[in-house]
Amino acid sequence: MFHKILIANRGEIALRIIRACKEMGIKTVAVHSVADHEALHVSLADESICIGPTPSALSYLNMKAIISAAEIADADAIHPGYGFLSENAEFAEICEQCGITFIGPSAESMRLMGDKISARKTVTAAGVPILPGTNKSIESTKEAQLIAEEIGYPVIIKASAGGGGRGMKIVHSPASLANALATARSEAQAGFGKADVYIEKFCEHPRHVEIQVLGDKHGNVIHLGERDCSIQRRHQKLIEEAPCPVLTPQLREEMGSCAVAAAKASGYSSAGTVEYLLDKNSTTRDGTPAVQVEHPVTEMVTGVDIIKKEQIRSAAGILHKQEDIVIRESRHRMPDAAERSRKFTPFPGKITGYHTPGGMGVRIESAMYDQYTVLLTMIQ
Repeated sequence: MFHKILIANRGEIALRIIRACKEMGIKTVAVHSVADHEALHVSLADESICIGPTPSALSYLNMKAIISAAEIADADAIHPGYGFLSENAEFAEICEQCGITFIGPSAESMRLMGDKISARKTVTAAGVPILPGTNKSIESTKEAQLIAEEIGYPVIIKASAGGGGRGMKIVHSPASLANALATARSEAQAGFGKADVYIEKFCEHPRHVEIQVLGDKHGNVIHLGERDCSIQRRHQKLIEEAPCPVLTPQLREEMGSCAVAAAKASGYSSAGTVEYLLDKNSTTRDGTPAVQVEHPVTEMVTGVDIIKKEQIRSAAGILHKQEDIVIRESRHRMPDAAERSRKFTPFPGKITGYHTPGGMGVRIESAMYDQYTVLLTMIQ
């Protein structure tokens, strides 16, 4: 097991990791930007190191500064949490080259599943159902027109390296296809530095169902059941429920088996998510090569500490068996956001009153406290 873990993140996820490490007898190192010097994770870790100014690009995304901090603190592992560098294959490779364990999937798996076109090819070969579409980048409007006619409208254009709704355009008729393709490619290039897009059949009014998976370095993979994340705004999840209320035991078992097959096909290790679109007649999948912010609802129904102990344990080569996983009572998760009531735009500032609910079955994950100042860079 590790003796000291550097946490390359901030906020509530950093606190979660710190708590897990304390329970496991592992020392922690917090890194922080100049603006975060009063953050809770800084004061609660065993050590803390400032890695740069306020902008994330100069601090929490500064790979050189984070590696230097790990070497100075003599940390033998880095936990990236979610977001920031958690899905960065280059950072995982740098950690390996420096003799530091990256608590997450391998660089090879991240590249394979982080690119949606290569992910489609991989899971198709493993027998996992996916929506009809292309397994290569669309290079011209003429090519897009032929494919869309073959699949049948409506179709959706997606950025191969995308996420969060960027580089994604729904097309209902041939008249709007050329403009949608150009816009999607432009957004993909601006948002991800890569203009590659692909086309697939648009699934109208589906449920968004995710299967949580865990893998280790020895090729073992298990799943922890599903969560329903269908209630969204601007492609951001608002409410998650576990288990999904519409799944039959047979469909749940089938989706879990497909999720495990997809993870094994990519050589996946650590915590990750296989995302399904569920309609009346079929299920199709997508993938996320990292733990997600929605994981607490799965933890609540399984009793498995995903992002903390299990992710750390799997990095050390220890994993649960599938028969150990039992789905218990239903749970819901609702995130909180610093937004204006009109147009839901970011609304940073000082928290002048902070009171959390409590009681049986209530779980709060937060890094906020009374009189804490939320900066715009923290909520973008």
